[in-house]
Amino acid sequence: MTTDQLIIFLAGIVGGALRVGVPFLFVSLGECLTEKSGRINLGLEGVLVLSAMVAFGGSYLSGSPWVGVLAAAVAGALLATLHGLLCSLPRVNDIATGIALMLLGMGLAFYLGKPLIQPQAPQLPAIPLGFWSDSAAVRSALQINALLPIGLVLAVAIAVVGRLADRHPTHQLVSIGLVLLSASFGLMVTIDPGRPMWVIPLLVTWAIVGRIGLGFILPSLNIGAMRGLERVDIAQGASVINFLRMLGGAAGVSLCGIVLEWRLAAHGVQLTAGGVGTPARVAAFEETFLMLAAICALALTAALKLRAAAPPPPQ
Repeated sequence: MTTDQLIIFLAGIVGGALRVGVPFLFVSLGECLTEKSGRINLGLEGVLVLSAMVAFGGSYLSGSPWVGVLAAAVAGALLATLHGLLCSLPRVNDIATGIALMLLGMGLAFYLGKPLIQPQAPQLPAIPLGFWSDSAAVRSALQINALLPIGLVLAVAIAVVGRLADRHPTHQLVSIGLVLLSASFGLMVTIDPGRPMWVIPLLVTWAIVGRIGLGFILPSLNIGAMRGLERVDIAQGASVINFLRMLGGAAGVSLCGIVLEWRLAAHGVQLTAGGVGTPARVAAFEETFLMLAAICALALTAALKLRAAAPPPPQ
């Protein structure tokens, strides 16, 4: 890699992280102020999605991006005001209200944003749970998104590991999660487009392995990082952890995209070109997955540093 390519590589990571991290920066700052008042707003995801839709719609309809920014700020403020008003009522739980607000914001965004959707994006493959029926209506109704089993496994893994985190050292659980996540990325190279009947089952299986790994990592890191905090600092600690996780995720996605385009160019193909299953494209994706597996394996060194320090010898 030449000096110019290295500069472009680093600039892409930093620029991508900064671009994607800006919305999370503002919403995290707002949540810090909310938690200073003694309330917790778990509806931030709904606020983000609704504000993003309003920003796009305002910019598109007015022709000015700044009008979109102002409209997004107003929409987010209105949704947050609704949360504050509801929480001021007697016997109203701010946690449950925040979750309801998240669902409301996302639902409004998806419903009101439909007229703004122009192209039709490719759809994920469906799992035909209705294969046993002769009725076309039943088979159509039971076409389940391939992400459903992955999400269910992740939910169960987080619940189980959340209980284990109180009884087992943080570094052990995080290390197990990193091993599973690294194995998930590494096993992606076993998927052969030349055997179409095995592509979806293997893809879902290896993705489930990775989600189990994430289920080990996320709650363990949260609990381990906040275990030493005073009770009054837990809310601020949670906000900082969420912000850094989102920022790191944005940087990671940018890194993956840059490496993938680099490997595609090295093999003489483009990401938007045809020929999905060509050997060159498959090789580029496999090399990117192997890089992710190596990074997760390298992170084991940091995970082992989470081991609690030995108590000082008695005087």
